Amino acid sequence: MTQGKLPVANKNTSDSLSGKSLVSPGPPSYEEATAGTSSPCYNDVEMLTENNWDDCNIRRVFIRKVYSILMVQLLVTLVIVALFTFCDPVKEYIQNNPGWYWASYAVFFVTYLTLSCCSAPRRQFPWNFILLVIFTLSLSYMTGMLSSFYNTKSVVLCLGITVAVCLLVTVFSFQTKMDVTSYQGVLFIFCMVMFLSGVVLAIVLPFQYVPWLDSIYAVLGAILFTMFLAFDTQLLMGNKRYAMSPEEYVFATLSIYLDIIYIFTFFLQIFGRKPE
Repeated sequence: MTQGKLPVANKNTSDSLSGKSLVSPGPPSYEEATAGTSSPCYNDVEMLTENNWDDCNIRRVFIRKVYSILMVQLLVTLVIVALFTFCDPVKEYIQNNPGWYWASYAVFFVTYLTLSCCSAPRRQFPWNFILLVIFTLSLSYMTGMLSSFYNTKSVVLCLGITVAVCLLVTVFSFQTKMDVTSYQGVLFIFCMVMFLSGVVLAIVLPFQYVPWLDSIYAVLGAILFTMFLAFDTQLLMGNKRYAMSPEEYVFATLSIYLDIIYIFTFFLQIFGRKPE
């Protein structure tokens, strides 16, 4: 009797095992499927998920918004530079009143720190746009005043070179497979070298020890901010190692605009000529 029951028990056990093997496991949840695949966010406060940046509409709206604001900023700067360069009464007034330059520099510095270091003002409408407008006007005034000390033809030449360089860098950043965002350490070291060189330059230039040192510093500065332009452009794209949050369109616009203005001012130091 016992021997007759053993095959029945084995059969039940094998049936239960085969029944369990036929049941396929359930599909993973969205959190399990996307865990560990999101790209780091540039802000380190909010992480971008892969799903957000795979949505082409979100990316296109973000990039379109940034470049729309940037075009308005550059247009305002171009108008002010042209006014300060071609209008002789305005040129004479701003050159004879340097106090406005230092006032605009103070406004520029305060608004830049506010927009860069405080996330609440740059994300809260309309304060982010108000601060961005003040920042743009102050930096445009500084750029226009610097341009007024150079020959009109050299200013136009530097504007053309800046436009060409920025277009080439932007196209390169969008088309290349090279991940510029992974070279943060190189840019940081380059910035430290430029900072120390600027301190030495401020001490050496008044004594005219090395007259060509100013030109070398301007060349290095133009190279540095051209690299920063490629870095910020790829952060804007979001398909590299590091990405910028879609909510940070003001900060993205601020970064790219500042890179372009610095490139222009360094080109002025390289190619600009003083009026005779």
